[in-house]
Amino acid sequence: MRELCICVLMVGCAGAAVPPVIPGDSERGAKLFENERCVECHSVNGKGGKMGMDLSARVDRGFTPALLASAMWNHAPVMWAAMEGAGIERPRLSPSDAADLFAYLYSTRFFDKPGDAARGKQAFSDRHCAECHGITESRAEGAPPVVKWESLGQPVVLVQQMWDHSSSMREAFARKKIAWQELTAQDLNDILAYLRNLPETRGVNAHFSFTSGVGGQAIFESKGCVKCHVGKLALEDRLHNLALTEIAVDMWNHAPRMIQPVPQLSEDEMRQLLSYLWMRQFVYAKGDVARGKQVFAAKHCAECHAGGEHGAPPLPGQGRGYSEITIVSALWKHGPQMFTRMRQAKMTWPRFNNAQQMSDLVAYLNSVQ
Repeated sequence: MRELCICVLMVGCAGAAVPPVIPGDSERGAKLFENERCVECHSVNGKGGKMGMDLSARVDRGFTPALLASAMWNHAPVMWAAMEGAGIERPRLSPSDAADLFAYLYSTRFFDKPGDAARGKQAFSDRHCAECHGITESRAEGAPPVVKWESLGQPVVLVQQMWDHSSSMREAFARKKIAWQELTAQDLNDILAYLRNLPETRGVNAHFSFTSGVGGQAIFESKGCVKCHVGKLALEDRLHNLALTEIAVDMWNHAPRMIQPVPQLSEDEMRQLLSYLWMRQFVYAKGDVARGKQVFAAKHCAECHAGGEHGAPPLPGQGRGYSEITIVSALWKHGPQMFTRMRQAKMTWPRFNNAQQMSDLVAYLNSVQ
């Protein structure tokens, strides 16, 4: 298990400003998914239409905005035709709508791999959790019962509570003469699978939201993290591809080596910090400018957007930052018109081979302003 060391995240290349993360909220995304009638074709966790795939089936650590954007882009003409045939008006998603939709789809399954409830029940006992945390009532040390754990459905809260409670847990372990109980990500996934499927907790709704992270750096500095986590201890790329359960576990395992007591973080502060450190890497996946330029040419973007032909605006060069989230928004706002013009010009709809090509294209677009 890699140790988590929170550090200042450097994003983008020198002199290239990275636009802030567009905040997203899964509850708004769920309403959007229903109100825009996506649910009539697609299901999530088995609930919804059967014409399209169950969108939660592929939600794991690889589900990034780049994957969402590339999959939507490739499938767009088929979706538009199906919606037209069903008399469904095509939605026009704002960047905020696209961020909310991503948050909703990501919230349907937080885990890298589904946990095993039987293993989780055993781990909950073996790690001494059950000695203090009862299911419906506290058993010792004033520990909150499981039914009061908001973190069961909110991964950001999970990270925050495991971090904030580590000092008191360390003291409780010492009083009971129990060694600090380190966890693996699989341990935590199993424990969560067990706790989320108890009769008392099955009604817990999943909720995932992130902010712009604009206050994250100030929090990182004010909490004193910056004093230690520089140089060889800097994260830089080490948050890349980590699931939130892995972040929670790494922070938990790292807590005993921290200056005591560990600096406390409110839910909002943790959300800002994670949006600054994790979501920036997650949303702005690393793309290669040179490869992105090749994608721009190979997908025939340049035939319309480089010179403004066919009424298409010049891309890049509009003086604004791009992200995979804004690409999703642009697809639903302008894609149908673009598709019509491409058919008139006898051009085929461009398709992305993988999510990396989307990230490379975004990197190129942001490199030329």
